[in-house]
Amino acid sequence: MPIAPCEARRIEAGIFNYGSDIRLENNPFEVTGLERLVELDAPADFIGRKALERIKAEGVKRKLVGIELSGDALAAELVAYWPISHQGKRVGHVTDAIYSPRLERNIGYAWVPASLAAVGTEMEAGAPAGALHARVAGLPFLDPKKAIPQG
Repeated sequence: MPIAPCEARRIEAGIFNYGSDIRLENNPFEVTGLERLVELDAPADFIGRKALERIKAEGVKRKLVGIELSGDALAAELVAYWPISHQGKRVGHVTDAIYSPRLERNIGYAWVPASLAAVGTEMEAGAPAGALHARVAGLPFLDPKKAIPQG
């Protein structure tokens, strides 16, 4: 029977899921790592170019970032977004989180204000079983230099 991709592996690799992590209203400048795919220096014209030029010039208000979460191993992926707070104020939401057996920690993604998107920024995730310490992490979580395939 077909199933969805392994959540831990997709999150470790920095792969986003359309519908839960990103949606049509998001743009590549908001999604950590996707900004590298926008080639505004290329001479070719394309649909959305003017909008992307404007967004790049103005900057974004929020970012989808990787997060590491404290606590015991999460038993399953999220079925609903969790709120994420900074200094007691709700600032965004966790889109997905799961325990990574390879990394031996809980990892996931969260939408946060661009001002809080720097690696190492500390926040709090409102998990159903209680608050978890959250820290912005670099993406991808596993093998950022792509050394594993070179074996």
